[in-house]
Amino acid sequence: MRCMAAAGAGAGMEAGTAAMGLRERKKQRMYAELSETAIALFLEKGFDKVSVAEIAAAAEISKPTLFRYFPAKEDLVLHRFQDHEDEASRIVAAHPQGKAALDALRDHFLAGLAQRDPVTGLNDHPGVLAFMRLLYGTPSLVARMHTYQTRSEAALAEALGGGIGALLAAGQIVAVQRTLALENWRRVAAGESADAAYEDAVTAAELGFGQLRNGLDLNLS
Repeated sequence: MRCMAAAGAGAGMEAGTAAMGLRERKKQRMYAELSETAIALFLEKGFDKVSVAEIAAAAEISKPTLFRYFPAKEDLVLHRFQDHEDEASRIVAAHPQGKAALDALRDHFLAGLAQRDPVTGLNDHPGVLAFMRLLYGTPSLVARMHTYQTRSEAALAEALGGGIGALLAAGQIVAVQRTLALENWRRVAAGESADAAYEDAVTAAELGFGQLRNGLDLNLS
């Protein structure tokens, strides 16, 4: 399972910066509160049985206000993935000199497995399982998730240097990560504990990134 002027501007500019920071924090808090309110209703009643008007009423705001934050009903659920949308690109951008970008992504994914990061699919907490059942059991949410994955691929391709080669590599990397996570989710959804599935998940991740390393000519450092 989250950005001075000259001395003459002085304290006024600092106050303005602080105020902007406060407004942004309030905005992000509203995003989170609306998302969690909606998800609670979806888990209780089912995604298709909850209307936007019901969500707005529960959050004590108007429908137009809700739509200013979330243009689509599905985005209320997928907001939980917002911090992960450009995660791969951030890992590549921050990877140390002398280390291949693909190795940095592999190490990050393995660390996620060890930490039982829900994004890796290897998490058997009841709340996470309920959320994932909602996500993968709702066709419109699965379809909307492809939009997020497309943006993730584009951001990763840019971090890899841009161009068609980077875009092709990014698509394959994101596909491997998605496949690994789905397989981990399948196992825990079937009743296997995350701890029991961990060793096989690590082996699969090593295999997946190994195939990428052998099949992709990234030549990145």
